[in-house]
Amino acid sequence: MVFDISRLRRIGVLLVGLLMSWLCLGGGTLQAEAIASPANQRMMTDVTVQLGTEAGELVFVPDHLEFSAGRRYRLRLENPSPTKHYFTSKDFADGIWTQKVQAAGVEVKGAIHELELQPGAVAEWVFVPEKTGTYNLRCIIAGHTEAGMTGEIAIDP
Repeated sequence: MVFDISRLRRIGVLLVGLLMSWLCLGGGTLQAEAIASPANQRMMTDVTVQLGTEAGELVFVPDHLEFSAGRRYRLRLENPSPTKHYFTSKDFADGIWTQKVQAAGVEVKGAIHELELQPGAVAEWVFVPEKTGTYNLRCIIAGHTEAGMTGEIAIDP
């Protein structure tokens, strides 16, 4: 059996061309379409956390959050207090896939490790937990962690 190298090259070029055409025509957008579909928008679970209180207490309310791996969540963070606060949990952030963060008309995409909320601010973090475990939550402003502004985030299988 004799192989024609030029014929094999033409077949390879044809296959690469077909693959590129398929990707350019939308074949590679299935994940984005699935995430943005109206059905998945309805399947999102909403969770709200307050960073501090109107009275100025240094707490997260609630201070224990539970998520399930593979489910989509919208975490609404509200700061009703008179001072700014951080929602910081690097290990938690490393264990999730972030779709977006929205705040004050701005949408941020990519890796997020902490959020700073000014007094009266609201932010929404849309994500899917991937890595199970228990993670520490804290406000990194000097004295806030020490005063008890801490919490725990659990991602269950």
